[in-house]
Parts: sequence; C-alpha cells; structure tokens
Amino acid sequence: MIHFLYFDPGLGAMIIQAIVAAVAGVLLFSKNLLYKIKLFLGMSKQDDDVFDDIDVKDSDIESHSNSDSK
Repeated sequence: MIHFLYFDPGLGAMIIQAIVAAVAGVLLFSKNLLYKIKLFLGMSKQDDDVFDDIDVKDSDIESHSNSDSK
C-alpha cells in the first residue's frame, strides 16, 4: 500500500524558504571563508578601516548645522 504525502501551499512555501536560506547561508559563509584563506595566504590585502572614505569631523557637522539654522 502506497501512502502519498499532502503538500499544501504553506508547506511548499516553507520548503522553498528553507532551500533559499540554506543556499544564501552557504554562499555567505563560503565568501567569508575564501576571503580569510586569501588573506592568510597573502593573495588579498587587508583593509584596516572599512569606513575610510566616510571621514566626517565633529566640527564639520557643527558648522553645517549652524549654517542651516541661520
């Protein structure tokens, strides 16, 4: 006797979501792992400051807010 499983739309969506999450997790984990391996082997340079191009001083913010309030 053969028993068939019933897949309703909710279960199908849950299975698809689990598959997409697993693929995204593997891609993100492998990208980070490959970066660390390349960094260890010296094939990639390490950026010490990720926000190097965002160099805003407090005095710049204060002078900008003072000019706006005039």
